[in-house]
Amino acid sequence: MAENSSNRVKEFWAEIPRSDEDFLGSIRDWKNVQIALDEETIWMKGFTDDQADSSEIQQLPNFLMYDLRDGLLFRKNALVPTKKVRTALLWTPIDQALMLTFPISNNNFFGIHDKIQVKLKPSEEEQTATALLSSVLEIKSIISELPKFKLEKINWILIDNKALFLGTPLLSFPGKTYWTENGHLLPSGFSFEFKNMSLLLQRKYNAHLENWILWNDDGTCVSINKNDFRKLSVSSFRLTIKSQEWN
Repeated sequence: MAENSSNRVKEFWAEIPRSDEDFLGSIRDWKNVQIALDEETIWMKGFTDDQADSSEIQQLPNFLMYDLRDGLLFRKNALVPTKKVRTALLWTPIDQALMLTFPISNNNFFGIHDKIQVKLKPSEEEQTATALLSSVLEIKSIISELPKFKLEKINWILIDNKALFLGTPLLSFPGKTYWTENGHLLPSGFSFEFKNMSLLLQRKYNAHLENWILWNDDGTCVSINKNDFRKLSVSSFRLTIKSQEWN
């Protein structure tokens, strides 16, 4: 009797050139996936159906996903095989075998974007905003109008000609809002292009969460030591900008 293909449990294989190994950081935590190497190719297997169709996989360059049938590898929806399955491969869980390598960082974290290509993408998930970046010129005349209880729950710092406020509920000032993830302050409506990038960057460059990493939409960032923030009050705000000339 012929095999009923609708009842067959799919087994997915995949390949990517070894030169593109760094891109696999986005799926490194998929502990069910096995990885093996040959001369120029990284082979993978063990994907679930959801993983095989995921956005993380679709974003990987030069990545080829196959359906294994009777020792042959078929591209998705293909009726004829592309190649025979590789044999004599040494398989290891991807989280153990794949060593992500980042260049050595400078001590103050500035220039991460010069060493690693970090991209932000629009996100459909709603996140609670916990920080606000406002122009000092726009708010310096109205901060004294806010009641004290609204200010005392907020920490703040001056960055060039802007004030970064951290805490909730957010102040009702004009400006750009941010949400937090693993020590990063990300613009509202944006997230990292790859799912695990937030945690990977935090582990490598901000392991003790001593800093807030403030990101721009274009993937550039600035590091701010958490100890440099101060409690917000009308007096602290005025004293901080007193020596500055705000035209």
